[in-house]
Amino acid sequence: MLRILFLGDIVGEPGRKAVISRLPEIRKEENVDFIIVNGENSAGGRGITPKISIELMRAGAAVITSGDHIWDQQEIVDYMATEPRLLRPLNYPSGTPGFGSIVLETAKGKVAVINAQGRSFIQPPLENPFIAVCDEIEKLKQEEEVSVIFVDFHAETTSEKIAMGRCLDGLASAVVGTHTHVQTADETIFSGGTAYLTDAGMCGPLESILGREIEPIVERFLKSTPRRFPVAKGIVGIRGVIVDVDEKTGKSVEIRRFSEDFDPQNQ
Repeated sequence: MLRILFLGDIVGEPGRKAVISRLPEIRKEENVDFIIVNGENSAGGRGITPKISIELMRAGAAVITSGDHIWDQQEIVDYMATEPRLLRPLNYPSGTPGFGSIVLETAKGKVAVINAQGRSFIQPPLENPFIAVCDEIEKLKQEEEVSVIFVDFHAETTSEKIAMGRCLDGLASAVVGTHTHVQTADETIFSGGTAYLTDAGMCGPLESILGREIEPIVERFLKSTPRRFPVAKGIVGIRGVIVDVDEKTGKSVEIRRFSEDFDPQNQ
């Protein structure tokens, strides 16, 4: 079996420090073969920088996925053209800088990772992710002869995420949602052998609202006035999922949520 660890949205300095600190040990403790992390909120809670991308890969991430905040840090645009392991959503229009998928060799064969973004209640509206991902999987299987395919579907609504999982059942090894920062409890393996989880959760401060300080967000809801939403501090929840895949067939045999708390004061 090939064991994949996927960690959900990394939020700001607290999230990335926790992940960078713990990732090498998690790899050993969980006997992980391949690591994917979503880094789209790792730079101050919005976007990612080349420096952070390099730090995450040095810590053990083979691929970094993203989402609607991928362009929030200006310096990332030129970098993405040079680093195919940092993905932006596949369903951007043709000619957009960067890559939406990648195939990497491992000791247990090839692994493909696809990053796509939903269209329901999320900006900017991109091209149809269902068509884009299905076409990309067909292309990867034909041209790369890859069996193990992991999809990070960065989307707002549970219905769109579940629909993507069902659409790709038997085509992808795993479909895991990101973006909403709350780990769901619906991990399953569909009849076609595709592992699924609606949302992997976030790697960010627990005493927060989706990784941000509580008070300004509550005040925004109470008063409807603009506020800045700084990244919170304190104990960090590292959330994600571990999937075991038969590397020959590409079908998943086990999926389980990953959950660990990291106290920076004890390091």
